[in-house]
Amino acid sequence: MHPTLRTVLVGAAMVALTTACTASDTDAAGQAPAASVAPTATAQDTVAPAADAPPAQAADAFAEPAPGIAVRPVAGTTVHRDFKRSYLAMDAWTLYPAEGSTGRPLAALVLDGSNEITSAEMRIGRSDSAADVKACTTLPPDAAGRADTAKVDGVRTTHFSSSDAAMSHFLSADSYRVVQGGACYAIDLIIAGTRPEVYDPPRTPPFTAEQAKAALASMLAAVHWTH
Repeated sequence: MHPTLRTVLVGAAMVALTTACTASDTDAAGQAPAASVAPTATAQDTVAPAADAPPAQAADAFAEPAPGIAVRPVAGTTVHRDFKRSYLAMDAWTLYPAEGSTGRPLAALVLDGSNEITSAEMRIGRSDSAADVKACTTLPPDAAGRADTAKVDGVRTTHFSSSDAAMSHFLSADSYRVVQGGACYAIDLIIAGTRPEVYDPPRTPPFTAEQAKAALASMLAAVHWTH
């Protein structure tokens, strides 16, 4: 091939290549990046508000293997597995155990802040002995007045009140007794402590009696039966 013709053809090819690259760059610059294009919302794409979702179920603070008794978490309380915090209330499974009773403590929900001046707690105990089951709903001698009935999670229980005082200590309680699943259950709502005026200087209780009663009511409402 003649050198002049070769030079002309090479120059034409370079011009064509430059034109093609310029056109490609122009097309790319003229288009918005795909990621910046907002998708069009449709009715099918609409997400339901979080408030419409069912609330998550919290684990129980205490639960027996089903069937049995359980307690949902109660804010401002601490769960204990013993009953050893009151001078007047023995650490038996029930507030007023009969002689020879053989039940066991299950759980106690103690109101946060409870101390030796004033404490509030719900105790739950159980006995499977035939004697305890037979006498489960019989009022103890310490009961004040007559018994009535009250439902705990829909189950009718025998309810009674009691109180005690000695050596500047005091105790008041609302108690619930029921036979469920062949066992006797004792639920005791207890306010106990020491009279603050016996201290020098007098002590300040961590909460009032009214606050303690309201807290105990919320604990009782958290009790439920498992099946």
